[in-house]
Amino acid sequence: MGRDSRDKVKMKAEMKKLVKVRNLKKYFPGTEVSIFRTGNDVKAVDNVSFDIYEQETLGLVGETGCGKTTVGRTMLHLYPPTDGKIIFDGVDLNELGERELRFARSKMQMIFQDPYASLNPRMTVGSIVGAPLDVHTDQSRKEKRERVQELLDIVGLNPDFVNRYPHEFSGGQRQRIGIARALALNPDFVVCDEPISSLDVSIQAQVVNLLEDLQKQLGLTYLFIAHDLSMVRHISDRMAVMYLGKIVELADRDEIFLNSLHPYTQALMSAVPVPDPDLAETKERVILDGDIPNPSNPPQGCNFNTRCPVATEICFKEEPEYREVKNNHWVACHLVK
Repeated sequence: MGRDSRDKVKMKAEMKKLVKVRNLKKYFPGTEVSIFRTGNDVKAVDNVSFDIYEQETLGLVGETGCGKTTVGRTMLHLYPPTDGKIIFDGVDLNELGERELRFARSKMQMIFQDPYASLNPRMTVGSIVGAPLDVHTDQSRKEKRERVQELLDIVGLNPDFVNRYPHEFSGGQRQRIGIARALALNPDFVVCDEPISSLDVSIQAQVVNLLEDLQKQLGLTYLFIAHDLSMVRHISDRMAVMYLGKIVELADRDEIFLNSLHPYTQALMSAVPVPDPDLAETKERVILDGDIPNPSNPPQGCNFNTRCPVATEICFKEEPEYREVKNNHWVACHLVK
């Protein structure tokens, strides 16, 4: 292990774990039984465990429908968990009453994916950004207005826009409004649920740079959910890869890109575009056959065995253990030693 790697391991050991997720499950009731539907519960999140260190960004990636957003929403108790523990700042959220949970939620916020659907078109920007203050504080009207204007200024919007409505803003400006709302109560932890996926490429960079600046200024901790692997590599400290409700690999950002171990992660990394045409021609692409299995009826053994190019007999019989194979590198695969 090189010096830089040893330094990173040492830093991780000294950092505080702000969020701990242990064996998290979120099942949704199944639909009626038919030829094509089993009636079983949909296992959107199935036995997921990870930690997020204070002031770090953990990137969460995977195909559409793998459960990324459900993980984020369940962590904030927007969805009640089916099983497992969510420990925030040393407190198990599952053991809190309604009043205690409301206070804990003020320290955990979410930036939603769609900047159009997440803002009420009938409310002014001042009312939208100030809504958390109405629920969690007893500030006067003047204090709330001043706080809202301060937040708009922080995210790069004109403070005088408080009386405008969402339809008067562009997509990037609307997402800045959503970010301002998430920051209203000075949270410690923010779930960024694909906050740039519906924005133009040029605006995506601006929003990501804003999130990085805010993290440095305010000491924020992020769970950054996204499809764009290059953007996740840019903003994240570590990355977790999900497939069919489970985390299959978790490691340092560069370790995932340069030395991924799980076959699914390797397939994802091979799909990342290479800007140099000469290098792109020599890059080996891993093409996966078939579609993602039905989460209400996952395959026996490893969830990835129906598409894995290197699956063996044991992969169809036993579920792989999610284990640490190297320092801070976790993998769920029978074939990784």
